Formats: sequence, structure tokens, C-alpha cells
Amino acid sequence: MSFGFPTETINEGKIKVVVPKLAAYKKKPSDYAPSKAPVFYNPTMELNRDLAVLALQAHQKFLGKEVWVAEPLTGCGIRGARFAVEVEGVQRVFLNDIRPDSAKISSVNAELNGVADIVEVTNEDANLFLSIHSAPRKRFDYVDVDPFGPPVPYMDSAIRSLRNGGLLALTATDMAPLCGVHRRACLRKYGGVPLRTEYCHELAVRLLTGCLTMMAAKHEIGIDVMFSHSIDHYIRVYAVVSYGAKVADESVQQMGYILHCFSCFHRETSSGIVAPLKHVCPVCGAKLSVAGPLWPGRIADKEFSSMMEKELEKRSFRQEKKLKKILALVKNEAEAPSTYYAVDKICDKLNLPVPPQKKVLDKLKEQGFQAVLTHFNSRGFRTDAPADIVKKIVTQLTA
Repeated sequence: MSFGFPTETINEGKIKVVVPKLAAYKKKPSDYAPSKAPVFYNPTMELNRDLAVLALQAHQKFLGKEVWVAEPLTGCGIRGARFAVEVEGVQRVFLNDIRPDSAKISSVNAELNGVADIVEVTNEDANLFLSIHSAPRKRFDYVDVDPFGPPVPYMDSAIRSLRNGGLLALTATDMAPLCGVHRRACLRKYGGVPLRTEYCHELAVRLLTGCLTMMAAKHEIGIDVMFSHSIDHYIRVYAVVSYGAKVADESVQQMGYILHCFSCFHRETSSGIVAPLKHVCPVCGAKLSVAGPLWPGRIADKEFSSMMEKELEKRSFRQEKKLKKILALVKNEAEAPSTYYAVDKICDKLNLPVPPQKKVLDKLKEQGFQAVLTHFNSRGFRTDAPADIVKKIVTQLTA
């Protein structure tokens, strides 16, 4: 079939799909081909789609029933086609895109993979599509919002389109606001203030989750984060929604702030939606910086991460090794304290050579503290040890 623009057929997971030939849209090195093509397709998000397949399968197994799946911003339909082919127990997949070419190519890709009978493609505004499915018997068990930029414009309608116990997957690629480069933009979009700390990507996940919490609460819906990750240029959050004023109140009560001292690395969590009154670091007396309001609690569920690992064992992916590493790290840090330290950042501040990270963790464990690696940063680790103990150990190991 002719689409009026250059295309090629590629393989990903268990499917083959027709996608725009991106080489035709890259005229100079600075060009970002996926956004210039008439239909959006980003090959670098394959890992994102792999994890989405694993998360959806884990969720379907947890629900123990056939599920309805929706992707309101489907692009070329590659994610939706993979859901239909690779995930057991998917009854219907609803794909939508405002671009007619996207709807056309998504339909072709569904037919190409023999799943046209369970895939329904529409050509609507994303919020209109989701709102049409907000009625009780039209809702979804899983909604995947994967935009080019912030997911905030689609969150309200996505929440309303989910059944009780449904899973919402959100991608945010606007890392500059979330990581504190554009603070006002973050406050405007996500309702929280960011900080440019060594753990800014974790704060980004917490700000996105906090925004989701407050938006869901308006509809008397509570949230429970099952999985999240930060890779390359984006963050991703998977959260289950639960109906009821009580669970919504419980979610709001988990909101809070993270206080950070840029002078001595001290950090602490302040509970409650009301801004903390503490402004002075209890360790060194310097001014404390505040991030939030945000979600300071758990940003991954250990059991859900294990279920994703088990699903990975049954499959063969191109980036299997990387997937295993991410899942193992996320599972391991799921119950560790909020925020992490980065050995190189501490050494930069103290003007010290960087010691082996393993030795730092071993020393912390020897002294009775929890110490685990984090997927957010290859030089990062989580610990319940105070900042002065961490600095002392790093200093001793470089002496």
C-alpha cells in the first residue's frame, strides 16, 4: 500500500511493521527525524516498548482476566500491535491518533500481523478519544500515554477512561523542566518545584507521580505506583488506579516534599501537602532547598517487578541483557529510602579521587546501614545512612 511518503518494514519483538523511513527526514545532523516524519516512530524507544509489554502482561496476570488496552497517541501503531501479538489475555486493543496517516498505517500494521480482528483504530483528538471511553462500560484496563513531550495534557482524560484497578502508563520526555532547568515550566505543568540535584531524574519521577496523584484525587481516585524507570531522555511511571474517596485521600496524604542541602548533601523528606517550615539545614546550618509537592513514597513494587522479570524469562528481546539489569536494579531499590547519592558528585564537592563504588557500599553495610545500587545513575546508591556518614566513608576510602 502506498502512503504518499517513504516507508520501510522493520521487525521488533514478535512483529513486523511498516514505519516511516526516517533517513529521508534527516537533512542535517541537528534534525530529529521522528518529529519531522508524517507519522511518529522512534526506534530508540524499543526498550520502552519492551518494558510496556512486560508490564501489561504482569498486570493482566494480576487481574486474571481478559483486558482492554488503549493507546491514544499511537503513531505508527507499533506498540499497540505488539500488545495484541505478544501479550496473552488481550481481548481488545484501541489505537488512536489525530493524524489520518497514523490511523491508516496503524490499521495496515494490525492487518500485517494478523490482529485486525482485535485492534480498533480511530482518528480522533486523544482527549476526545479517551473521554468517549470514560463511561463505566467503555473503560479500559490499561492506558498507555506515550507523547512527544509532557503527558500532562492527557492525564485527566486518561484517568477517567480507566476501570477500577486499571493500570496507567505515562511517559514524560520534557526532562529540562522536570530536572530543574526550567523551574517555572515544571511548576506550571506538574504543580511542583524541581531541584537540580544529583538525583534530579528521581525527583522527575516523583513530580510526575505527584501530579498524577492530585489529578486523580479530583475524581475520587487513588493511585499505587507499580513500576517506574528513567532511561536516556525520558521517565516512565506505571500506576494502578483505585476508585473511592478514602483511597484518594490516602494517596493525597502520601504527598510531601524533599528538602536538600547543597552545602553538605543532607536530605530529608517532609510529609504533607503543606509546605515545610524548616529552612535551615540541621547538620551544617546552610539554607535548605525544597522540591515539591511531590510523591515521596514508593516508586516501584517489588512483587510487580518480579512478575515482569518472570515474563522476561519467557521471551526473547534484542536488548534482553539491558532489560534484565534494569528490572533487577528497580526491584532491588523498590523498598530502599528516597533519593540517592552519587559517589562522583561527593568527590567533586570534596575535591577527592573517586573510590570504587562497591567499597563504599560494603563499608556502609559493615556499619549496619542499608546500601543498594539504583538504576537512575550508574554511580548512584541508596542508603539510610546520614550524609555525614556517607561523606566520612568516601573520605576514608580515598585517604
